[in-house]
Parts: sequence; structure tokens; C-alpha cells
Amino acid sequence: MAIAIALQMLYPFLHGQALQFVTISGIYAGALAMLLHAHYSFGLRYAATYSIVTFFFALAIEQIGVSSGWPFGDYSFDSSLGAHIYKVPLVIPFVWLMLAHPILVAARRVTQHWAFIYGGAIMMAWHLFIDPQLAITHRVIWASGGSRVPFESELPISSLAGWLFAGMLLIAILHFTLPKDRRKQGAEFAAVDIFLGWTLLAGVFDNIFFFNRPKIALFAGAIYAVILAPYFFSRWLGKPGD
Repeated sequence: MAIAIALQMLYPFLHGQALQFVTISGIYAGALAMLLHAHYSFGLRYAATYSIVTFFFALAIEQIGVSSGWPFGDYSFDSSLGAHIYKVPLVIPFVWLMLAHPILVAARRVTQHWAFIYGGAIMMAWHLFIDPQLAITHRVIWASGGSRVPFESELPISSLAGWLFAGMLLIAILHFTLPKDRRKQGAEFAAVDIFLGWTLLAGVFDNIFFFNRPKIALFAGAIYAVILAPYFFSRWLGKPGD
């Protein structure tokens, strides 16, 4: 996780091939960190099922999205994201792998019956920070026209609806298929807390000081903070059996 964060911290200072390398490497490092945490917290069966289900779900829904415009809207990926599997860069399913485990952990802690709704909301909020950066750097090209997200002129409203739907569907599948019991000697949840907290801090800081987009920082930061608040309050106050 430290390697992933260090690579992300370099993002605003680089350009060209160096930026491309750091962007892709940071995603792979983050995905590996979450896979390791999944294994050491819940065991090999959890980690293997999680990685296979998430990878192929992400690849399938991104292929559908690029080909049909559903559920995210009309978009395409730039060749700078590296090798592609048909129309989707190989690195994109690893973004989902990086996200899905910490989001599932947070969702299960906050609610058992509605974990898929809470998880989908976190995934949608995360993309309020990331998608504008991808659009600015032309990593993802969105079609013009239609209603846009407030303060994020590059991002159509349909993308948020799509991420909410896709996030809810993936978290629902993972919630019902993956074991819920931790290993007796499992990893702490610090890596999950750091990942979720770092996303908020970095998103706000970068948009204010590096991208000169304070409205995005406040808008996306407020939404993400409000959605994550129940999880962090739960971690702070504790739950029976912790």
C-alpha cells in the first residue's frame, strides 16, 4: 500500500511516458495490496474467488459500456493506458480489484442487509475524484452533450448512475459469495482504512493545489466524506466483538 500511495503522490509532477508508467504501476500496486490483505484477512478461498469474480465482472461490464454506452454513458479508453483486451485496457479490471475489497469490508461493517447499496455509493463517490482526472488527461474520452455532473463538466450524469448500479451489482455478488468470517490470525484493517482515507485526502488536496479545481475538491470531498462517515465512526467507536 505504501508503494501504491508513493506512486500516486508522484502523479501531479510527471508528464508523458513517466506519468503513464506511474499511473499504471500505482493501480497494479494498489490491487496487489488489496489482494494480499484479502488473503491474510479472510483466506485463500476468499482472495481467489474475489479476484476471479471481480476481474471478469469488471472486464465484462466495461466491454459492454464501451460497446453500447450502457450503463456509464458513451465513452472510450485511450491507448496510453497500455495493452487492451478488445476495447478495454488490461489495467482497468485491476482498478476494480483495488476498489472492491476495501469497499466490501466497509459495507459489511456498516450494514449486513444493505451492504450492496452502501458499497455502490462508495464506488460512485470514489469516481467523482478519479473520472475528471482521467478525462482531463484524455485517458478516458467522454462524448459531448447531455447533462453533466456539477462542477465536473467532463463527466456525464449517466456515469454516476452507471457506477452506482455497477458497484451495487458487484458488491451484491461478492457479499453473497465470499466468506464473512475472518481468519483467527488475520491482518488488521489498517490497509483498508488507509486506502479509503487516503483517497479522500489525496482527492481534495490534488484538486485544490495541483489541478486548480477547488469546486471539485469540495463537491466530491463532501459527498465522499459523508458516505464514508458511518464506516469511520464504526471503526472509531468499535462494534461488539471487536
